[in-house]
Amino acid sequence: MSTIKDLANYDHPVSKMFPVPATRDEWEQYRLTEDQLAHYREFGYVSGIKMLEEWQVDLLNRELEEIMDPKHPAHQLFYEFHSNESQDPNSVLFHSLGHWRISPGFHDILWNPAFTMAAYQLLENQPVRFWHDQLFCKPALHGGVVAWHQDYSYWTRTIAMQHLTCWTALDEATTENGCLHYIPKSHKWGLLDAPSLAGNMEGLMPYLNTEQKKGFKPVPIDLKKGYATFHHPLMVHGSYENKSNKSRRAFVLNVFADGTISNTDEELLAGVPKIPKGEKMQGKFFPLLYK
Repeated sequence: MSTIKDLANYDHPVSKMFPVPATRDEWEQYRLTEDQLAHYREFGYVSGIKMLEEWQVDLLNRELEEIMDPKHPAHQLFYEFHSNESQDPNSVLFHSLGHWRISPGFHDILWNPAFTMAAYQLLENQPVRFWHDQLFCKPALHGGVVAWHQDYSYWTRTIAMQHLTCWTALDEATTENGCLHYIPKSHKWGLLDAPSLAGNMEGLMPYLNTEQKKGFKPVPIDLKKGYATFHHPLMVHGSYENKSNKSRRAFVLNVFADGTISNTDEELLAGVPKIPKGEKMQGKFFPLLYK
């Protein structure tokens, strides 16, 4: 932990954690089926996609334990770091962005072929470019909520809306320990106002019309560790508190199709050089992951 190295300087894997398929046949094993793609289009999500072997999950959890320490020597490379973002004083929600710059495993999952192939397909066969990562960790017994929200409501600083989110479990995720919940077909509701992410679980409800409230039927997304769920940028989702005796750790990869442009002259991510409004999102902080 003594050497500080910004892994954003490497636009390729730095370890052998994820061997890159060498042939078309080797890539085929990672392709989503037509039924999975149809489910995504109709309901706004597709779940139960295997991302990691057990040894890879264990490696990432070891790295996670190190980088959650605010005294980590590379701590300044985080875009955001909230040891507790929960607005409930009795709950804890660890949330961070930018850990891909700090540890080899979390850097290299960007090039995991199981992830990049699925992302390519779900972005309608467009080249995949990295946006940013996230960690969401809920400790046992007093883990906090992530309020109902749409991801793109926080991302309007980038256009057009051709984004995608991948949420991967580092613990078994269940209804008991605060797994992700979706509102199926809500990706067809259009853009809603953005509530406080770690505030009132129901903070989005005042922004819904009568028909949307009628269709607000949460579906829990139980996942085994190492498995992922992908969702549309307008999918309404959130997660309830963790009162179980098991932790619920997860990482998120957010991407967009190559050709997405900046929609602001302000800073896009803390510490990242500004990309003027109207210019293409690219450069070392937004690497191309799959052509």
